[in-house]
Amino acid sequence: MSAADRAAPLGVGRPRANDTATRFAGAVGRAIRRASTVSLILYTLALGAGIGLGTADYATRGGYPFGGVRVGAWTAWPRVGSVGADPYARAVNARRGEIPLAVGEGMLLTAAHDDAGSDLDATCTYIIAGITPPARAWTVTVAGRGPRDAAQPALREGFTATEILRERDGRFVITLSPEVQAGNWLPMPRASGPVRLALRLYDTPVAASAGTLEAAALPAITRTGCAA
Repeated sequence: MSAADRAAPLGVGRPRANDTATRFAGAVGRAIRRASTVSLILYTLALGAGIGLGTADYATRGGYPFGGVRVGAWTAWPRVGSVGADPYARAVNARRGEIPLAVGEGMLLTAAHDDAGSDLDATCTYIIAGITPPARAWTVTVAGRGPRDAAQPALREGFTATEILRERDGRFVITLSPEVQAGNWLPMPRASGPVRLALRLYDTPVAASAGTLEAAALPAITRTGCAA
């Protein structure tokens, strides 16, 4: 130690120990604040990505979320194959790997409920009876949500306008049931859980005017019973 340092009064010319501790504590605090800010940003990004992916999966997992026209138990989707289809409809089509019907080709109608408003259940039996709107051809199919059960045998999934058995007045009666039925029997695609019907009308004039479609022009869906 020099003579000048020995002669300097306490606190003058020499750093105090508490000053060093203060600077160290300040540096640590700034580092913690920077780390907290980065962690908060990363957490916010991860949370936003998780919510975005979750809502996108939910919105595209089932049917089309927007743009439907309710007609009795059925819902018509006149614009899902048009140029102006909303992004969610396009995402649903991409996820399903389906090419939707354009307005000039036909129209899709789906039903997840019966005429009483109850969900279609694979353990129940339903009568689908009536007529369809004017169309060059049509198909009606049934499917369950999610992947097909591998243990379920491959059975009929639908009917076409040319193969279905009709009544004398031109009407048809389809029995959607897990049990074998006489006539137009449409087996349930799974042992349990919700199911959905799809009616596709090809080359039909109602594709351009779905809003004028009446429930009487579509098949009625009536539940007759459920397994105990």
